[in-house]
Amino acid sequence: MNRLKLLIPEWATEWVDIIVPAIQITLILLLAITLNYVTRKLITRVAQHYHWPLELAVPIKGLVRWLIIGGTCLLILERLGVSATVLWTAFSGFAAVGAVAFFAAWSVLSNFFCAVLIFTVRPYRLGDYIEVLDGLDKPGAKGRVVDINMLYTTLEDFVADRSQSVVLQIPNTHIFQKVVRRWTDDPPPQQPPEASPAAPADTPAVP
Repeated sequence: MNRLKLLIPEWATEWVDIIVPAIQITLILLLAITLNYVTRKLITRVAQHYHWPLELAVPIKGLVRWLIIGGTCLLILERLGVSATVLWTAFSGFAAVGAVAFFAAWSVLSNFFCAVLIFTVRPYRLGDYIEVLDGLDKPGAKGRVVDINMLYTTLEDFVADRSQSVVLQIPNTHIFQKVVRRWTDDPPPQQPPEASPAAPADTPAVP
């Protein structure tokens, strides 16, 4: 900055302290806008490739956008002369509060992260018939997958006579901790055990 002041006329030196930060702030804003545009396009392509639902792609885009906005604000404040120590102290305070909130809402966030893995790894899909086993030798909850959201996987099953449907909502974290048996179509129906034919009654002897 001082070397630049030596190269310009004396009457323009007082404008250097205004023009240079303004140019730097403009470049920071242009870089932030470009980065936001590129990341949104990238997330959109990834969501289309892995068939993410809209309720998953939108929060991720929002999170990335706010991270870019936060970083841009920090850089602009630094260009305006705010001390880096003050910025770091404020950032550390916000990070500590965010960490406390993160652990307080861990049960909800863990279901969200498991939903991201379900949509990415795709251990099962909508329309599949699955059974969540508590153990290899124990039956578990089963049904057709009718919905997958950020918290639950919803299964629909039928009672024995298939006249009434039963809806089960299983937390996504619970599914990741269990063995999942999967059918791409309805499993073979379990036939009720047939009653053994009754022994014929002894016919009375004809005198």
